[in-house]
Amino acid sequence: MKEGRVLVTGAAGYIGSHTVVELVNAGYEVVGVDNFSNSSPDMLKGIERITGKRIPFMELDCSDRTQFAKVFEQYPDITASIHFAACKAVGESVRQPLKYFENNLSSLLHLIELSVEDSRRRGIVFSSSCTVYGEPDPENLPVREDAPVKPATSPYGRTKQMNEEILRDCVNAYPSLNVIALRYFNPIGAHPSALIGEMPLGVPQNLVPYITQTAAGIRKELKIFGNDYPTPDGTCIRDYIYVCDLAKAHVAAVAKVLEDGNNDRFDIFNLGTGTGLSVLELVNHFIKATGVNLPYSFGPRREGDIVKVWADPAKANKELGWKADTPVDDVLRSAWAWEKKVRGIE
Repeated sequence: MKEGRVLVTGAAGYIGSHTVVELVNAGYEVVGVDNFSNSSPDMLKGIERITGKRIPFMELDCSDRTQFAKVFEQYPDITASIHFAACKAVGESVRQPLKYFENNLSSLLHLIELSVEDSRRRGIVFSSSCTVYGEPDPENLPVREDAPVKPATSPYGRTKQMNEEILRDCVNAYPSLNVIALRYFNPIGAHPSALIGEMPLGVPQNLVPYITQTAAGIRKELKIFGNDYPTPDGTCIRDYIYVCDLAKAHVAAVAKVLEDGNNDRFDIFNLGTGTGLSVLELVNHFIKATGVNLPYSFGPRREGDIVKVWADPAKANKELGWKADTPVDDVLRSAWAWEKKVRGIE
């Protein structure tokens, strides 16, 4: 086993659950926390079935410092934390900004305080987002890590920007702290076992679960927000990355953040495929990959959405030894296999 323990906040969430699987497979001891506000205890059962191990888990709210402190009291051997726990829906953040500022900022502040209070050497891998780039200038596509951080188009994106600045300042103040911020693009798909996947509560805020729920007959049709954008087919362009590839990047980031002699105590990596696909292209890939008819129509633009963005992942490819290269059709088939399993569809 690897030395020390990795704390995963939001461990029962979509990306969190897949990352726990990859950490366990890589030989790390893990402790997970989640308050199930946007996740399900079923993900923990899926993790156990995939890995054959039941990870230590504590149900708590990271925005409550008293609750959160119990994790470090019970597991003083935590050497690194991966911080996923956050509210994450762009549209909701526009309607409820206070919810996002209160939860997303306080949970990270508590994690930093608890990580540095005993002066032990610890690392934090922060779940950031390409939303920090705002609306990139066309000449800055694909986006590199040194691209300007522009005003965010949503309170959700603003919390990611603020949290990165908080971490940068805290690294300067606390010599025991190392940080890597992973700016990822659009995670999609499910574990190939179909035992864990994206399980949104209520109406999906992300594209692929809306696609799979429509294909399963849960939704009448897929509503595509906007077909009048300045793109080849009028729909937004994103960099869609397989969640299992994304999870493996977190394992690589944990190893790097704990490296002896790591001089980059605050580092940033883009996690993406390097290829942009439009919403309509992704829909057509799903139809082709699964053979399932998918009714869809176009609606007005959604507030907070940007036109197009995709990653230049060269830095992560080189310095983390990581690459996202799973074909998109395979990724979409994994999402459909997960949806069918959840719905009991043969």
